[in-house]
Amino acid sequence: MDLLDQARAARERAYARYSGFKVGAAVRGASGRVYVGCNVENAAYPEGTCAETGAIAAMVAAGETALTEVAIIADSPAPISPCGGCRQRLAEFGGGETRVIMATLDGQQATARLDELLPGAFSSVSLPRG
Repeated sequence: MDLLDQARAARERAYARYSGFKVGAAVRGASGRVYVGCNVENAAYPEGTCAETGAIAAMVAAGETALTEVAIIADSPAPISPCGGCRQRLAEFGGGETRVIMATLDGQQATARLDELLPGAFSSVSLPRG
């Protein structure tokens, strides 16, 4: 199963009770292993968790801290991109060259590098050394 297929499968398990907008994500760790996530909403909407955040959390919980590729899928008229917060989270674990595949259920796709989605990303080099 390729990265996008795994994101699609994760999307089916999304808990989108309030918005009805299910999103699935898959990230490939530096080891080659794939981690998936889906959006999870709650009654304090919009205090949910994005699919990308869930996939990153699964990767970190498994002991990896570097990702090399991302896939995101939703039932939308055009491919969706990660929200601003998820772009920053992806930048924390991926490099500027990290490929982000954005897709719709009907087969539309767009691909961008992470540095195109988040130019000038804030990173650990921006922090003072202690």
